Amino acid sequence: MKILVTGGAGFIGSHVVDAYIEEGHDVVVVDNLSSGKKENLNKAARFYQVDILDEEVLRWVFSEEKPDVVNHHAAQISVNYSISHPDKDAIINIIGSLNVIRLAIEYKVKKFIYISSGGACYGNPIYMPCDENHPINPLSPYGVTKHTVEHYLYLYHENNGLEYVVLRYPNVYGPRQDPYGEAGVVAIFLSRMYKNEPVVIYGDGTQERDFVYVGDIAKANVLALKDLDINFPPIFNLGTGKGTSVNDIFRILSEITGYNQEPVHEPPRPGEVYKIALNASLAEKTLGWKATHSIEEGLRLTAEWFKKNL
Repeated sequence: MKILVTGGAGFIGSHVVDAYIEEGHDVVVVDNLSSGKKENLNKAARFYQVDILDEEVLRWVFSEEKPDVVNHHAAQISVNYSISHPDKDAIINIIGSLNVIRLAIEYKVKKFIYISSGGACYGNPIYMPCDENHPINPLSPYGVTKHTVEHYLYLYHENNGLEYVVLRYPNVYGPRQDPYGEAGVVAIFLSRMYKNEPVVIYGDGTQERDFVYVGDIAKANVLALKDLDINFPPIFNLGTGKGTSVNDIFRILSEITGYNQEPVHEPPRPGEVYKIALNASLAEKTLGWKATHSIEEGLRLTAEWFKKNL
C-alpha cells in the first residue's frame, strides 16, 4: 500500500520509513527539514520538502500521491521549547496536525496513524506503569498539544468516519537521534562522551524514563497497519513497563564508551515528569507488539552507530 509519512526525514520517522519499505510498501515522505535530515531519507521513498503548516502545498502532495495510509510523525518535539514558546508549539502540533487530518479525510485515506506521547501526556503518574486509562495531566504545553490532537481524531472518526490509531511513545533512543537537540539524553550523552566533554545531568539523575530502542518502535508502526478489533478510541502505549534512571543510562554508556569523567549536575528543568513507565500490555495483546531490545543491547547498538557517525 502507499503510505505518506510526515516527518519521515526525522530520527524516528526515518526508521519507520525504512521499516515500511522493507515490508514492501510504497512510501512518500513529507518533511520541512527543520529537524529532519536528508541523509536520513531512504532512497526508495519519494520526498517532498513541505511544511505541514503549508496547507496549499500539502494538498498538492495529497492530490499527486493519494496515499492509502498517513503516518503522522511531524511535530515540534521539545518540551523546553514548548514551555518558552507555547503558541508556536500549539500552531505546529495542533494546526499542522489538523491540516494533515483534514486532507486525509478529503482524499479518503483508509487509516491515520498518529504519534502521541505517553511520557508527556500523563504527567506525574498516579500509578505505574501507566496504562491507557491513566488520567491525562500534562506538565508541559507539548504534552497538552500532543494529547489535544487525539481528541480531534476521535471527533473526525465520529463525524467523518476517519479510521485511526494512536501510538503513545515512551522515551525513544537509537541511531540517527540528534545529539544537539533537547529531547534525546542518550544521543547527547554519547556525543559528549566520545568527544571527552563534560556530561550534564539535570537534577540528581534519579529521574526515570521508559526507554525503548527505535527499531522496536518502528516495528509497532508496521503492526499498526493491520485491521484491529478494538473498541474506540484505538490508543496504545508503547513501553517496557519499567523505568531506567538517567544515572543508570550514564553508567551503562560510560562502560560502553570508556568515559571516565563524573557527570556535572545542574538544576532540574521545568515541565519534565520525574518518573514514568508505560504499560504496553494492550499493544502486546492487540498489535502483537513487545519491546525486544534490552536497554543494554539497545544502548550498545546506538553507541556503535554514534562512534562511526559523529
